Amino acid sequence: MNWLTNFVRPKIRALVNREVPDNLWRKCPACAQMIFHRELEAKLQVCPHCGHHMRIPARRRLELLFDDAEFKLIELPEMPVDPLRFRDRRRYSERLREAQTKTGLKDAILVAHGTVGGLPTVIAAFEFAFMGGSMGAAVGEALLAAARLAVLQEAALIVVPASGGARMQEGIVSLMQMPRTVIAVDEVKRAGLPYIVIFSDPTTGGVTASFAMLGDIAIAEPGAVIGFAGQRVIEETIRETLPEGFQRAEYLLEHGMVDMVVHRADLRATLIRLLRLLREKTPEAEIVALPNAEPAPADTGATDHGCSPGAEPAAPE
Repeated sequence: MNWLTNFVRPKIRALVNREVPDNLWRKCPACAQMIFHRELEAKLQVCPHCGHHMRIPARRRLELLFDDAEFKLIELPEMPVDPLRFRDRRRYSERLREAQTKTGLKDAILVAHGTVGGLPTVIAAFEFAFMGGSMGAAVGEALLAAARLAVLQEAALIVVPASGGARMQEGIVSLMQMPRTVIAVDEVKRAGLPYIVIFSDPTTGGVTASFAMLGDIAIAEPGAVIGFAGQRVIEETIRETLPEGFQRAEYLLEHGMVDMVVHRADLRATLIRLLRLLREKTPEAEIVALPNAEPAPADTGATDHGCSPGAEPAAPE
């Protein structure tokens, strides 16, 4: 045994065994360019080559929107797991546990409160990595809790959906969340509080057909897919070819379905501007008395009735 065995070999083994991230490079799904992970993070998961907005986790979304990335998550209500005891190729309960392990979340949504531009705000952000951001009973209950918290705190409610729609494994229970979330949004609006929706990619199915389309202001990220059924399903149903990109954010903006398309880097500044316009009371304008109107000068000239001055107009026949 010598110093090569005792010292160098362990060092080499340590270097080999050191954990190396397997996601140092990401391939843009739009332009196929390879992007270094640090550059991509600095660009907020937006491709520097083509501007494609990649999906981001719900927690990261909250960090980007709240002041100083500070917020408080609320504890979501406990809901029955697998109420229908659903099973396809695998048990639904197994799929839930797998998604929870993968994301570290209880379900496909996070709800937090804090400030945006100094104004109290509640934000509900979807996690697409959790079973495609699908809406089941837990997500519906979370949105109800978010709405009630917004009313209690007299705060604006912002929802950032990223979802494939209602969760099929919960059947009618998931479909029931559509009217429940509509009622939740109505509570916020009845309280006179702003409700803003930020469409991210994708927002489809029962999520689109319920609370997502009810925003006082609808903002979309560039290129986000927004719709109910998918393009292929629609084309097979109506037997027509649809326009290219007809479910993209830009197409919806042109046709009045969303109010604005905003780059991810500009979302927070846009929200602050909108919330201040909606929440802050502008000072009352000073009442200024209008000057008295000068009387119009009397008309002393003759009026032309088709006869000479001083003559009586001809009587009608």
